[in-house]
Amino acid sequence: MTDAKPLGADETTFIEAAGAGDTARFALLTERHRRELQVHCYRMLANYEDAQDLTQETFLRAWNKRESFKGHASLRTWLYRIATNACLDFLDKRNDRTPVPVELPDSGSEVLYLQPYPDRMLPEDPQESVVSRETIELAFIVAVQHLPPRQRAVFILRDVLGWPASKAADALELTVASVTSALQRARVTMREQLPDHRLDWRGPTTHELSKDERGVVKSYIGAHERNDLDGLISLLREDLRFAMLPDSGTLTTTAKDAVDGWVSGGLFQRGHDDWRGIATTVNHMPAAALYLRTPGDPEHRLFAVAALHIVDGKIAELTGFDATGKPWLGLPPAL
Repeated sequence: MTDAKPLGADETTFIEAAGAGDTARFALLTERHRRELQVHCYRMLANYEDAQDLTQETFLRAWNKRESFKGHASLRTWLYRIATNACLDFLDKRNDRTPVPVELPDSGSEVLYLQPYPDRMLPEDPQESVVSRETIELAFIVAVQHLPPRQRAVFILRDVLGWPASKAADALELTVASVTSALQRARVTMREQLPDHRLDWRGPTTHELSKDERGVVKSYIGAHERNDLDGLISLLREDLRFAMLPDSGTLTTTAKDAVDGWVSGGLFQRGHDDWRGIATTVNHMPAAALYLRTPGDPEHRLFAVAALHIVDGKIAELTGFDATGKPWLGLPPAL
């Protein structure tokens, strides 16, 4: 199987660098693909740190296999093939790790190892639909994790990256018929897992937050900083879907019950009531990085990252990630 286009400049240079064992030119040619390959690995694994590791593993495998590259496919395609198979190998072994089972909004069963993806690490010049908002949001990432690994790979290559069946089959060493069958089964599962309003995962690429989303994030942070519990309640939908990871599963709750639960858990009480916040984005979703100052500490320290799904000016889903005691997602550890 070959790409339709003839051998390009990158492919020619790569073959020359591989033949000469030129690590500097190899790094220059492959590094430009790091961010999009990392997004690809993240979709496969749902874990930002694992995606970083597997991207590095991809480059290591590419160097070790450099002499096998003959330019029959583009360099980019070749790297995606290596990354996909590296992720499949990793998934075969991940059952040996101690899992952290959680449920996510709009998910009927548990998902393991989920972490958010910082927007600052997304490709600046995306190709195809590699970072379309519909295919990087947490609900989509969660739904993809319900697919068996090879089916997951087929779905991502075909429906997210838009590869033809023959190209996906070659990458996975499958027949075209097997790829077509796997894709059909994957689409059924995705439509079962995704809520109705998110079924079009091939929608237009859009990265900008709406005015409503920016306003809600600002108000959400402000309510924390003022300890304004009524204001916080007013921002939440009555049928709020909430999860705090990795400690709890998802529950559907009223806005008041959610805030009452946070208070009974110790938040907004003396010693846990001095908040600051930073508006950010993860997975092309509005998010708030929340910082808490405890008694005797001169600084506000990173406490949690809240990813928000906002519908008609209200927070419909809130997925919180514990961020205490670690530098995370490039956020400052303290304010």
